[in-house]
Amino acid sequence: MSSIMVLNGPNLNLLGTREPETYGHETLADVETMCRDAAKTLGYDIDFHQSNHEGVLIDLIHEAGRRIKEGVLLGVVFNPGAYTHTSIALHDAIKGADVSVIEVHISNVHARESFRHHSYISSVATGVVVGMGVQGYVLGIQGLVHKLKN
Repeated sequence: MSSIMVLNGPNLNLLGTREPETYGHETLADVETMCRDAAKTLGYDIDFHQSNHEGVLIDLIHEAGRRIKEGVLLGVVFNPGAYTHTSIALHDAIKGADVSVIEVHISNVHARESFRHHSYISSVATGVVVGMGVQGYVLGIQGLVHKLKN
């Protein structure tokens, strides 16, 4: 069975306790369970990761590129957190590794501080899900499968 990688950037390990009025009360473990359940109904496994370190995320994107070429990974659902607005390196990794990415944000970043309105990831993403809460991960998984399998 092929898999989908779900990547989470900095501070997402604090879900459920960090600004619940913005990010909700679900924990990252809850998100992982939702992702596994959603992927299973579509015939996929989930490789779930979170890191507060940009280089670790880049390494995982490079790994995803290799696994996509091997035919064992469909693509990546990625919530880059604050790196969305700062990381040219993540942009370059996605582009360079030729990875299909669905960018996900729990909150509506466009309704927040102006520095959150620009994404270095969106221009290399296959699609973007914004402001749908943690349900956005499920929508990202469904969208990735729909986009790449139809």
